[in-house]
Amino acid sequence: MNERVRVIGAPLDYGADRRGVDMGPSAIRYAGLAGELAASGRTAVDRGDLSVPRAEERDPDAETPVRGSAKFLREVRDVCERLSEAVEDTLAAGEFPLVLGGDHSIAIGSIQGSSRNADVGVIWFDAHGDFNTPETSPSGNVHGMPMAAALGHGSFAGTDWANAPGVDPENVVLVGLRSLDEKERLAIRESPVTAYTMSDIDERGITAVTEEALEVAGSAADGIHVSLDMDWLDPKEAPGVGTPVRGGVTYREAHAALEIVANRKVLRSLEVVEVNPILDSGNETASLAVELAASALGKRIL
Repeated sequence: MNERVRVIGAPLDYGADRRGVDMGPSAIRYAGLAGELAASGRTAVDRGDLSVPRAEERDPDAETPVRGSAKFLREVRDVCERLSEAVEDTLAAGEFPLVLGGDHSIAIGSIQGSSRNADVGVIWFDAHGDFNTPETSPSGNVHGMPMAAALGHGSFAGTDWANAPGVDPENVVLVGLRSLDEKERLAIRESPVTAYTMSDIDERGITAVTEEALEVAGSAADGIHVSLDMDWLDPKEAPGVGTPVRGGVTYREAHAALEIVANRKVLRSLEVVEVNPILDSGNETASLAVELAASALGKRIL
């Protein structure tokens, strides 16, 4: 893993109904990100935030080149194209990309950039599968679609901005699922992706599940992209998220999983998403996001 970490803020909140995740990057920085990265032995270089126009200035139902419903898709595409370039440039410069969201739709850009001209596995720590498409989404919110978009499902098939050719679905692992839409559930079952629910974690433990996830994703030649949605944790641990779901992982389970990721030394890129300071308590969720990012990047107790 590169010692030099380039921090890229993507304050996008077009993909969700609840406002506030656009302030996530600022909240995470304010929670002491630079200091924690230094404690993990990394040098942080903060490139600031991508420019994202306010949602109030845009039309969520503007015509888009897809079937079905996908709110603000034109705007999401614009941000993700620029984020993809930023991630690709970071890797080309020999630095490690750490992307701060923003809602989870930014993962379309992060994965694109990390897997451009590379063979990359993906581990998706999330309460949700984000496996909907514009055709199947009950809400039209793009933050419920990024994994399907990256794999070229539905209307995303063949799109040069969303579909990530460098990601084989057999190297994609969803970890900690506990809230799925009906059509999304069927799509995951029919896909070659590997999926672990919270029941799997309850029965087998976070260590066994994470190690197995790394085996599956890690067979990709050029490393792993980790996407960490803070609603993966139980709302008691991370209250400041837009779509909380009871029954998530604990504080220690989350740290253990990311420490295991760091130990494998296969991490290529990382994003932390869905921190909503409006819904948070004392910036608690942003502080936890900082801790978990540091664990993924190698910080240890001893």
